[in-house]
Amino acid sequence: MTPPDPPPLRPAPGVEAPLPPAARTAEVRSMFSQIVPRYDLMNRLMTGGMDGRWRRRAVRAALEGTGARGGIVLDLGTGTGDLARDLRRAGVARVVASDFARPMLVAGRRKPGLLDDAGVHWLLGDALQLPFADDSFDAVTSGFLLRNLADLPAAFGEMLRVLRPGGRLVALDMTHPPRGTWGALTRLGVERLVTPLAGWASGRRSAYAYLRRSLEGHPDAEAMVALLRAAGAAEAGYERMGLGAVALHTARKAAGEQQP
Repeated sequence: MTPPDPPPLRPAPGVEAPLPPAARTAEVRSMFSQIVPRYDLMNRLMTGGMDGRWRRRAVRAALEGTGARGGIVLDLGTGTGDLARDLRRAGVARVVASDFARPMLVAGRRKPGLLDDAGVHWLLGDALQLPFADDSFDAVTSGFLLRNLADLPAAFGEMLRVLRPGGRLVALDMTHPPRGTWGALTRLGVERLVTPLAGWASGRRSAYAYLRRSLEGHPDAEAMVALLRAAGAAEAGYERMGLGAVALHTARKAAGEQQP
């Protein structure tokens, strides 16, 4: 069965999509739009160059036991498209790369490995209101998106809705380090090294301030699994990376499941 075509590729500057009016959402979109010129550098420095390895692990998770290789994947919060590029390199036939910050999409379309790639479709959109029919994608991925969402349960509901039965939800993001001495040392490193580095690399003090606040009130890794299960996900789980400060959450849409 031929998968449905995603929305037509259009120049990002001419694309408009409704976005939620929440003040936090507006703040996050403005901040990410401002740091585009140094966004990739910031990611490399903050992760010690490990972000590439983490993305490749996320790609493998998205392909495990699904029709994603040779199929169609939705990459939410794509930023400048690194995860979308890695999905294409792994054999995904079509990737819909979606973000709510238009400057990110514009920069992504110009990157080596993505420029003139007809298999990547760029979309300005909102993860809480996905403009796709039910059961449209073989996998839904995201990299460092979850902390920026105003309504995680609603977002998980949308991701599962557009997944095909048996499809995989894969989300890579920062998380609260585990309890204990090692976790305390990791938290100290994030506060004293990673967040100041973000402010310096981005050239924006707002990025530094936002990163420090982004985990406040954010569910820990176990609570995220509970949210996925509450949204109807099957086989929800996670693995820690980055000295425990990064988590890769995975889940599956149960075969034959009907989303409410």
